[in-house]
Amino acid sequence: MTDFTMLGLNPALLKTLSTMGLTEPTPIQARAIPAVMEGRDMLGLAQTGTGKTLAFGLPILHRLLGQGKPAPKAVRALILAPTRELVNQIADNLSAFTRGTPLKVVTVVGGASIHVQTTKLARGTDILVATPGRLLDLLDRRALTLSDAQTLVLDEADQMLDLGFIHALRKIARLIPEERQTLLFSATMPKQMSELAETYLRDPLRVQVAPPGKPADKVTQAVHYVSQGDKAKLLQKYLAEHPEELALVFGRTKHGSEKLMKLLDSWGFKAGSIHGNKSQSQRERTLKAFRNGEIKVLVATDVAARGIDIPDVRHVYNYDLPNVPENYVHRIGRTARAGADGRAMAFCAPAELGELRAIEKLLKTTLKVEGGVVPPADTIIPKNTRGGGPRGGGKPQGRSGGGGGGQAKSGGKPGGFGGGFGGGQPDAGKGQQRRRRPAGPRKAA
Repeated sequence: MTDFTMLGLNPALLKTLSTMGLTEPTPIQARAIPAVMEGRDMLGLAQTGTGKTLAFGLPILHRLLGQGKPAPKAVRALILAPTRELVNQIADNLSAFTRGTPLKVVTVVGGASIHVQTTKLARGTDILVATPGRLLDLLDRRALTLSDAQTLVLDEADQMLDLGFIHALRKIARLIPEERQTLLFSATMPKQMSELAETYLRDPLRVQVAPPGKPADKVTQAVHYVSQGDKAKLLQKYLAEHPEELALVFGRTKHGSEKLMKLLDSWGFKAGSIHGNKSQSQRERTLKAFRNGEIKVLVATDVAARGIDIPDVRHVYNYDLPNVPENYVHRIGRTARAGADGRAMAFCAPAELGELRAIEKLLKTTLKVEGGVVPPADTIIPKNTRGGGPRGGGKPQGRSGGGGGGQAKSGGKPGGFGGGFGGGQPDAGKGQQRRRRPAGPRKAA
């Protein structure tokens, strides 16, 4: 398929695509849209920034345009995503195609007024985009029903596993009719995803347009070896070389990211931050300022930055390397979007050499050394001697479960499919201890 007009989409959708200057589908769109329109369950694997939202969104919109109004409190299509930012991004993309139509797209996320959300849901919803935790809260209040849902989409499914949402997914899936279409989309393919697909997909079509874990081809990647104490000055040097280009800086902890942002601001950079300690309105204002170029440098944590879709981001700096190598792929996928070029620079302190080697193993390549001295191999710290779990997950939004650690309410065997994919606080540093239930005496950090 080389043209959207060949996919059999509703003329109203084709008109909007044309107005937006979109004539040729991306590889994931060209392969997924016809199959989804046929009603197939699907496991879609593609790099970030390749158009996964429209790959599942356009067929859903096409199907719903031929139907009448939804019943009160009813939902016709449910899209679950792990973070507020990703929920809003998906909804914004789909809402562009519902203008001038009777279709309604509603978002449900934590940090926003649950009473306002209840009011919107009372009228019935064509497409609901939600985080699992807040959705469960609203289901407990009987603010909506999923008995009319025809389609269930799990977007960034790998991240939902990492954040311990598996128990929430099980509860939600039981409330949706078995005769539904289920779509899983992800940029990476950890082994737990296979178990998730076997549980929820029926005779699924697997669509893969890039090897799992492979970053966008147009991202230039490099590593700079540096001591932890010299990272801020090194970042200052790199940012000063491209003062007018948008840069996204990833830190590991909420406190550390906020501290770094204030330091950059004191040095004269137009900087902002988003992380778990920021309210939803603060995060939205900061993202808007970054998108408009009023802020040139955005410091973020993994969880908060999930779903950022800003085409003008030219540079991604991994100020702290992620504990989970797959998160590196998601991080650098924030640049080189929509066919643009981008650069990703990793700052590697001696204590992070193990994280770097895990990333290179995932990528099946060795990052180009931009500067600094490679630490000796014996500086690698075994993961089982550090605080925190290797998956580095966290407390999901709302009250949805997650075994293993953190403050999630539902238990499970560590590492098993019944739970244990999360661990620690969201954005937690390495020094924090994991907590399990039942709680025992707390060991010293």
